Amino acid sequence: MKLSFWEKNSFLHPADLVIIGSGIVGLNAALHAKTLDKTLRIVVLERGFLPTGASTRNAGFACFGSMTELLDDLATQSESTVFGLVERRFAGLQRLRARVGDAALRYEELGGYEIFRESDTAVFETCCENMAVFNQKLNSILKIENIYSIDNQIITKNKFAKITNCIKNKAEGQIDTGDMMRALLAQCYAADIQLLNGIEVTSWTEHSDEITVHTAQGFDFAAAQVLVCTNGFTKRLLPDLAVQAARNQVLITKKIPNLQLRGCFHYDCGYYYFRNVGNDRILLGGGRNLAKAEEATDYFGQTPLIQAALTTLLETVILPTYTAVEIDYWWSGILGLGDAKRPIVSRLSPRLCVAVRLGGMGVAIGALVGEEGAALSLNRE
Repeated sequence: MKLSFWEKNSFLHPADLVIIGSGIVGLNAALHAKTLDKTLRIVVLERGFLPTGASTRNAGFACFGSMTELLDDLATQSESTVFGLVERRFAGLQRLRARVGDAALRYEELGGYEIFRESDTAVFETCCENMAVFNQKLNSILKIENIYSIDNQIITKNKFAKITNCIKNKAEGQIDTGDMMRALLAQCYAADIQLLNGIEVTSWTEHSDEITVHTAQGFDFAAAQVLVCTNGFTKRLLPDLAVQAARNQVLITKKIPNLQLRGCFHYDCGYYYFRNVGNDRILLGGGRNLAKAEEATDYFGQTPLIQAALTTLLETVILPTYTAVEIDYWWSGILGLGDAKRPIVSRLSPRLCVAVRLGGMGVAIGALVGEEGAALSLNRE
């Protein structure tokens, strides 16, 4: 299909910055770029009709680090690396809250809870031994006292089964990721940032004076700089970059009368996670550890193995006293992981940068990674 004069002149004339991917990173990058220079022409290209990946498909956990995750990371990384990443995640959350606002995010600081089975007793005891040190360390970084504490009353309150202990992170919360993305999109429209959906980027050609982005639709976009923000789908464009796609499957229940559960919960070393949605639904996801090879994919879908594991966990551990709990939604999201948990914010060539690999912490660190990617693209580090 050939473009009209109006289409080419209004939508495809050269840009200062083309951003590939309209998720949390891409939109925050676009908004930050406009903050740095309001005169910039910025175009965001998205292959889906919505941000396809994780930004509208995640669990909405505003979390930055459970104790077992930190202990696991400290086994292979230095203290400065581990706690430095916690600091960046927390800073990213504050950037997101400042940009969007807690009301628009529907942010609720209900706490993050790590629950332990009897078979996890040794891990729980190790957490208890390190709790005072971790609290002191995080207080020095985040200026919040006693972030971690034992809270076994939550087990009784929620009538969990097969759970023996619980550690609370009082500074964690939850958001509505759909409302988050709507608010970011609205800000982009207000800032005169051009958003084009249904445009799949296939490649680019770099020249001395510009970079040309090629699309599956046959349109080309010329720009001074390109920033790739495709996270779990990055290998489709940059196969040699150290980003591994990982699929997470998720469910939400139908309304449950008199539901008491409030907060974000991590189970089985974080491979499973659940929270309340409103006052009467539960979101539950995870189970990727049951089939890591099969779930190392950037294709959406559900599998009977993981669906069965999630429903069993829901019925036997989370809601053992309820009968006939019904599932209302099933979906999946695509994460961007790697051997290192640190995001990749890097310049690959004179006109091409990337801001990817959020490690399943997009809500926490996505805004910060987007801002860093924009600054790097515009040489404003």
